[in-house]
Amino acid sequence: MSRYRGPRLKMIRRLKNLPGLTGETSNLGETRVANDQSGSKKISQFCVRLEAKQRLRFSYGLTERQPLNYVRIARKTKGSTGQVSLQLLEMRLDNVIFHPGVASTIPAARQLVNHRHILVNNRIVDIPSYRCEPKDIITVRNRPTSSNVLRNASFGRDKIPDHLTLSLTEGNRPTGLVNRIANRESVDLNINELLVVEYYSRKA
Repeated sequence: MSRYRGPRLKMIRRLKNLPGLTGETSNLGETRVANDQSGSKKISQFCVRLEAKQRLRFSYGLTERQPLNYVRIARKTKGSTGQVSLQLLEMRLDNVIFHPGVASTIPAARQLVNHRHILVNNRIVDIPSYRCEPKDIITVRNRPTSSNVLRNASFGRDKIPDHLTLSLTEGNRPTGLVNRIANRESVDLNINELLVVEYYSRKA
């Protein structure tokens, strides 16, 4: 299944806060799980896990298969499977570009990468899922079309994760540095990653 390309508001109303999809925190209320726990109705554990998976998928802009692949990789890695999965997602190039404000949303960051506007250690990288490593330097290419792409960027968000650093070079060109591997506190998405692991437990 491909990435979701439908109306964003529909997903926000259904799954609430999706910072990667909207670029900001939603004020539409608490999650459906919280509402259901208030006594209006009961939902199954499968639905709870499914909603957690969907929130992860839509916020990070993943296909249906990609979350499963990250869970499989995390299971082979030392540490908590859920937290390692989130670390892998946070170190994706499109997410590293989104967090400092170089792109307004993760889909916009993916477009920057696909259109070859991004350099990693002075080399063009056009794969949004490229896994960044500590000490990687991410810059925007100095080309005419890049100015139009960056026009709506809000460099230097109020809250930049500790594992990233953003600076502006001559010509107002953003340059990012990956300080270290992302930790759980770097994840802005309000999600219980264990529910995602449980959802994929029979497939991973």
